[in-house]
Amino acid sequence: MPIEFAVPKSVQNQTNLTRMVAEQVMRKVSRHFDEHEHERPWEYINFILPFIQQIEAAGLRRSLVTPKDGHKPSDKDQPRQSTFQVRMIHMIENLSWGDAGIYLCIPASALAGAAVQAVGTPEQKERFLHRFTHGEPKWGAMCMTEPQAGSDTSNIRTTARLDAETHEWVLNGEKIFVTSGSLAARESDGILVVWATLDRSLGRAGMRPFVVEAGTPGMTVTKLDEKLGIRASDTAAIVFQDCRIPYDNILGSPELKKSGVKTEKGFKGAMKTFDSSRPWVAASAMGIARAAFEFTRDTLAEQGIHIPTDAPYHQLSAVQRDLLDMEAQLKAGWLLTVRSAALMDAGQSNSLEASMAKVKSGKVVTHITQRCVELLGPLGYSRELLVEKWMRDAKINDIYEGTGQINTLIVARRILGYSRNELK
Repeated sequence: MPIEFAVPKSVQNQTNLTRMVAEQVMRKVSRHFDEHEHERPWEYINFILPFIQQIEAAGLRRSLVTPKDGHKPSDKDQPRQSTFQVRMIHMIENLSWGDAGIYLCIPASALAGAAVQAVGTPEQKERFLHRFTHGEPKWGAMCMTEPQAGSDTSNIRTTARLDAETHEWVLNGEKIFVTSGSLAARESDGILVVWATLDRSLGRAGMRPFVVEAGTPGMTVTKLDEKLGIRASDTAAIVFQDCRIPYDNILGSPELKKSGVKTEKGFKGAMKTFDSSRPWVAASAMGIARAAFEFTRDTLAEQGIHIPTDAPYHQLSAVQRDLLDMEAQLKAGWLLTVRSAALMDAGQSNSLEASMAKVKSGKVVTHITQRCVELLGPLGYSRELLVEKWMRDAKINDIYEGTGQINTLIVARRILGYSRNELK
């Protein structure tokens, strides 16, 4: 794949606008909403929402194009290459530079939309995603993590049972750490994609995703979490108790093969979802890291600490070398993120690159933000500056969408050609 460093004009125009909103709107209220965790920044989200809606609607409308007569769309039907993912990561990076928690409050289909796109039928895409391209803002959420099942998804206990009499699925179980969970469950036309097992004895092969629409009886938001970072975001625990949904709300086939034929379609659907979303998480991490780095670099420059571009490395001070190292790590993480997004836009597999970007960004953002706090001394640790907040916001990027350890395993398996059983 040829390397092209020029940012498309449409992406650059969008970047300029989101950067302005991040600086003039989000950054100015960042501290307030960090300290008032469950107070939603609706007034400020209205400034940000148009950018999200425009990009998401374009990407979703593209996914809703149904080939006629069973043929693939021709070059005349749609562009040869989408810029959806590249536009998304540029937007997310800028909005996260403004405030990652507020960015996560913005109505969007999010992981729920990615799951429907990954494994949904054309009819399901039209039914569940059309709502995000028209009308009032709406939320989507992914429900996977459980109290006893974080990275170990094979231990999911939420069950889905088919009621033969009513031809409905009945869900029972508990999900935790659901980003935008409360909003998606309670607000009009929101959707949640809930991962449940049809047969626990099959492990991941028995997992399937189900769409639960907002307000469905039997679905209860039991808690809003109080968090270390991204405090403006909505993170919820949700219980499903005899929650009945239509038969057609299962994504993918309900058929389970038990005759020795290996099938993990449900789990692979989840992984395909993450191929799309991990570059977004990496971009958010890069936005937080850039915010901390730029602030620290500029603050130190005001105190007379500059980085001479013509001096040998061994003649630089320890602080100057730290700044150079942070800048290099920031650029390395960003380039991996751009590559993972560009591959998906080009219709190529990006599973390896998405996990690489996720691992690298998680390490970079935690390292840079922590080092910035240290370099700024007592002020960096105080609440007078936003640097300590960025350090708290940073850590989640190394945890959700697959922890750094899990994604490192994925990278190793794909490079070495090992299966999950061969390399744990």
